[in-house]
Amino acid sequence: MNQGPTAAGRKAVRHGAVLAVTCLALATVVSAMASLNVAIPDIARETHASQTQLSWIIDAYSLVFAALLLLAATLGDRFGRRRALLGGLALFAGGSAAATFSDDPAVLIALRAVLGVGAAFVMPATLSTITSTFPREQRTRAVSVWAAVAGASAVLGLLASGAVLEVWSWRSVFWLNVLLAVVAFVGTFVFVPESAEPAKQRVDAVGAALTVVGLGILVYSVIEAPEHGWGSARTLAGIALGLVVLAGFVAWELRTAHPLLDPRLFRHRPFAAGTLSITLQFFAFFGFIFVVMQYLQLVRGDSALIAAVSVLPMSAAMIPAARLAPKLAARVGVRRPWIVGLIAVGAGLAVLAELDAGSSYWLILTGLVPLGAGMGLAMTPATAAITDALPSRLQNVGSAVNDLARELGGALGIAVLGSALNAGYRDALDVEGLAEPVAEAARSSLAAANVVGTKTGNTALIDQARDAFASGLHLALLTGAGAAVIAAVCVALLLRRPNRSAGPARESTLSAVGEN
Repeated sequence: MNQGPTAAGRKAVRHGAVLAVTCLALATVVSAMASLNVAIPDIARETHASQTQLSWIIDAYSLVFAALLLLAATLGDRFGRRRALLGGLALFAGGSAAATFSDDPAVLIALRAVLGVGAAFVMPATLSTITSTFPREQRTRAVSVWAAVAGASAVLGLLASGAVLEVWSWRSVFWLNVLLAVVAFVGTFVFVPESAEPAKQRVDAVGAALTVVGLGILVYSVIEAPEHGWGSARTLAGIALGLVVLAGFVAWELRTAHPLLDPRLFRHRPFAAGTLSITLQFFAFFGFIFVVMQYLQLVRGDSALIAAVSVLPMSAAMIPAARLAPKLAARVGVRRPWIVGLIAVGAGLAVLAELDAGSSYWLILTGLVPLGAGMGLAMTPATAAITDALPSRLQNVGSAVNDLARELGGALGIAVLGSALNAGYRDALDVEGLAEPVAEAARSSLAAANVVGTKTGNTALIDQARDAFASGLHLALLTGAGAAVIAAVCVALLLRRPNRSAGPARESTLSAVGEN
């Protein structure tokens, strides 16, 4: 059982205000995963960052966010979710403010990692605050709102960033972070009650360290793969080492008395299906956002605002679909709309993979609508499957797993799809006959190729670089589509019949977890 609000004796909890504030805090940290994508061309031009450095500027946030989620969730449950929200928002605002004064790619990468630390404390506290504060009969509706905000915040963050970039530099994106974090901080201080787990279990420092090291090595190896070659010994050894460390994490969690995440929970098939689905959905989604923002601005030549507005149909389809999902599940069961949603995500990305330098916006729209609707249909049942699979005493675990799946999927999606884009671009770009400085600049990124082509009057280089980028985009988005289809197949198999472990076997497993 969770402790009640510290002010429970003095005033009733205002559930509407709690939901609004926690969703604002959620939107603040989720939008930061995507909002900077719209500023990537400006950052590349001003800081001279390479395509690999641009990937790190975006993914440092997601990687640290994902790696620290389980530890941060445990600390929040132990010392108070309200404290976690306040501390995380304060760190997030401070790191964002510091980033506005930097123009060095390495410094930006480091500060984005700091933001990831703050976000890791904020996100799990939002969902666990909702599940521990709202009565069970209101929880599904509140979770559906949370899921809709989590999905739509990325696109709305792009729109807000695109608007401020029309009148200011890329630094305005970080100032927007500061504003949102400060408002969320004040709202949390005023409206959100404190809640924590009465049993002060030991913090699994070894498990936390293994998570950080394993994910760090794995994502580093993937992002750096285009620089060294996907088949190089360095890349393959790095990926293998990361997987070995993560396997060590699983082995440790099975042995320790107080695990960050007990692997036995995944014996419950709806829980496993929800976790896998969320991971692969956001693998595709955030990888898509990373590559498409560059396509819209650098290939099509759209402004930051036009690029952000161009993807709004995705959000317009996502929000109503997320709200419709519980009603469909009540009528036909959770399995059908969930699988249809994942297939729609894959179909939308497959359509978008056909984009090239001369594609019309109608082709973009044709892919965005099923992508957004599919995300909305699949997100709510996947999130509910994770939280509803566990008893009230393990709701903090469910919240942490849901958040981890989302952020881990996003971090890996940006890394893998960004790396596929970079590799496809380099393979398709022909720089033979160019001076070495020009060739090296063109290979580093499309933004650099546009700059050097403009300075030298080499319009053929610009056209060729844009075509090469479209080749990389095709490879990246087909990778994302494949991930969504794999998720659909796995969910179909895991939910092919009622979960028989819901009886004594499931209760035995969950009891064992709860006693640890």
